[in-house]
Amino acid sequence: MKKVESTLENIRDDIKKFYDYKVWHFITMNGVALDGERFEVQWIFSRYEAMDESVIYYTVTEYDKIIPSIEDIIPSSIISQREVVDMFGVKIDGSEAGLYLDADSLQMPLRGCGL
Repeated sequence: MKKVESTLENIRDDIKKFYDYKVWHFITMNGVALDGERFEVQWIFSRYEAMDESVIYYTVTEYDKIIPSIEDIIPSSIISQREVVDMFGVKIDGSEAGLYLDADSLQMPLRGCGL
């Protein structure tokens, strides 16, 4: 596994340069709570026809920052983006809340999780 650090300002360009749909499978977008103010956002890819080759693009950001969408680069990412919105209570360009959590559910269940 290879981890590649990026910034919110550069993540779209970094993924756009890296991503070749014939070579890489977009697995998911993920979040990891770091503390009450910050979390790590991850975009995870796996190489087709390779046993254990994966690349994780990531950035550390505050919960109140708007995360850029990669839906126009990888259309299927909208599902992962909406999950991160629900689970962490963050904003991602063009991604609405309410895909996984009902109004009466515990909101932002992974924000600050395990801290």
